[in-house]
This record gives sequence, structure tokens and C-alpha cells, in this order.
Amino acid sequence: MKVDLSGQKILVTGASRGIGRAIAIQLAGAGAQVAVHYYRNSNTAQRVADEIGGGAQTFQADLCKPVEVLQLFENVLAEFGRLHAIVNNAGIAMSSEVEGDDIAFADAWSKTMLVNLHASGLLCKKAIEHFTCCGGGRIINISSRAAFRGDTADYLAYAASKGGVVSLTRSIARAYGKQGVKAFIVAPGFTLTDMADDFIKKYGESYVKSDLALTSITKPEDIAPTIAFLASGLADHATGTTIDINAGSYVH
Repeated sequence: MKVDLSGQKILVTGASRGIGRAIAIQLAGAGAQVAVHYYRNSNTAQRVADEIGGGAQTFQADLCKPVEVLQLFENVLAEFGRLHAIVNNAGIAMSSEVEGDDIAFADAWSKTMLVNLHASGLLCKKAIEHFTCCGGGRIINISSRAAFRGDTADYLAYAASKGGVVSLTRSIARAYGKQGVKAFIVAPGFTLTDMADDFIKKYGESYVKSDLALTSITKPEDIAPTIAFLASGLADHATGTTIDINAGSYVH
């Protein structure tokens, strides 16, 4: 079954690299016009937009700053006129030891929540407002395996933030379905991205693989097709659901 996203306009946060880049490429390949959000590297984001074509444009925002999060949504609407879906993909994972400095722990906790949960919540709010007055739309939030099985002791904030994303998405699905808003959760396991490098350096690739039912670690390209499928409308009656993509390392 071929996914057709022709005519759709979709915002993807954190789309300049990793999972977000793979998602942007997949969506554009199915016919969507993609808003490529990035934080720092404008050149990398522009290369993604140039690669995928189809009227893709880049948009900068620091997701730690609520004002910039809100402005991001308004800037995309100003350029695109309409959005049909939003993919809240951007995220950070900051290591912080419980036994370490209290202020450092609190700082890492706050930044993690701001990017992973608060920014997603604000963008969901704006998307709901837009979708309910413009014929509906789809929200796809990228959570994590860590939301369900927990994470290592130094990534408590990451796991907690991704758990919040799950509750947020399920609540949206239940509350706004009759207004045409569908919401989905995709929960990857360990994925080969730049963000994962620190973990691999600390624990080793063999440690990561020992957890898997498959022989290889998940790549961003293994996740992107599911996002396109959810954006297509072919799975609307699965609104509120979680799709695990973790190489069989956690099944629930």
C-alpha cells in the first residue's frame, strides 16, 4: 500500500538530523510539503530542505524558550497557510546523576522538560486550535521506549519527560477526536543518532545490542515510514495508540 501525502503540509521539529531528518525525507517522498525545524545549524537544515524539495522550508526556534516555540508555529502558518499534521520529534537526553550536584541535576531536569514535554505541549495546543477550525489534522508525538520500561539512573528526566508525552497524546486523542484531531505516539527504542553517541561511548554498542531481539540497532530510516503512514489518514481509528519501534527490546 503506497502512502500518498500529496497536498499535505507538515511541520517536523528537530528535522535537520537524525530521526527528524529521516521523517522529513519520508514525508516529502510521499508528496508532503515539509516545514523543517532546526535549533542551531541552519546550513544542515537547508541541506535537508534542498534535498527533499517540494517547497520545503526551514524554520529556526529554541524549544527551551516558550516564546520561540509559539513563534515557530505562527511562522510556519504564515508561510504555509495551513498545516495538516505536526510531528513533535525534537528531543534532548541529558545525563544527570542523582548522587551528583543538586543544581546541575535541576538544570538538566528543567531543560529536558522544556524541550521534550513543554515545547511539545505548546505546539500541540497551537495545532489543536488550528485543526479544530480548519477541518482537522494529525498530531504525531515521538516518545520513547523509556516512557514505558524506564531508563538508566542517569536519564531519569528523559524517561519522565517521554512519559508525559504519552499522557499528553492520549488525552488529546480522547478529548478532540470529534473535532477532527487525531493523535498518535511513536515510541522508538535505542536508535543510531548523534544524540545516542554519548550513550554508546559510555556503555558500549554490545551493551545496547544485548537488549535487542533483532541483530541490528534501529536506524532513523526504520522509524520514518510509520510516521508517513500515520500522517496519511490510513490509521485514524488507531488514534491515541502507541506504536513501538524498538527491535523487540520492550514489548507491552
